Amino acid sequence: MGFLNRLFQRKPQLPPVDWSVLQVDVHSHFIPGIDDGAATIDDSLALIERFVGMGYKKVITTPHVMSDYYKNTPEIILGGLEKVRAGVKEKGWDIAVDAAAEYYLDPEFEESIPEKKLLTFGNNYVLFELPFISEPPMLNDVIFKLQTNGYKPILAHPERYGYWYKNYAKYQEMLDRGVLLQLNINSLTGHYSPETKKIAEQLIKDGLIRFLGSDCHHIGHTELMQVAATQGALHELIASGRLLNTQLLD
Repeated sequence: MGFLNRLFQRKPQLPPVDWSVLQVDVHSHFIPGIDDGAATIDDSLALIERFVGMGYKKVITTPHVMSDYYKNTPEIILGGLEKVRAGVKEKGWDIAVDAAAEYYLDPEFEESIPEKKLLTFGNNYVLFELPFISEPPMLNDVIFKLQTNGYKPILAHPERYGYWYKNYAKYQEMLDRGVLLQLNINSLTGHYSPETKKIAEQLIKDGLIRFLGSDCHHIGHTELMQVAATQGALHELIASGRLLNTQLLD
């Protein structure tokens, strides 16, 4: 019986991570009414209030920019940012709110790079995402264009690109090309898929992740973050010293 008890005994649950250690969230959708994130300013403030409660000191919100769907311009995004900042100020919350964008890698994005009008954060970082169906053929060209125009590319949620699951070397290749990898917190809950969770954990184990983001669109995502908070892989990543989130506080 002792053997069976040990065999089926549940592993003790880890305490929740201290989110305040991260200080900065680098990926979210808090500007109201311009993408698939917050629909109203009340939604925006409800989400930011959750991050205040978790101890974050800054959120860098990153609306989608997609040529065929979310035609957001810097003017639209920064105008929305001012509304959100005004709401946060009225609430009296101790949290900074900045904005950049999550650029979808499409021909229009590639063509816009030389104009040098991309929204950036930190050390001229540009957050971009890939299609979920297949790797775009111009990926390496776009990375090169970003870098030669002074940008530092960050690839959003690489653990979600299923076409790389059987080509795991791609992740190291991205790092070798100077692309930093941003993991979604809720990937560690199995929210996207069990396979995504497995890849996310492997990326952490192999020390390939440099930024951690919520990719928060709605209240449900903040609730899932509390599930992620007890995951061993998240504890490992935050304790690793490899994350660059805190460098974005200023």
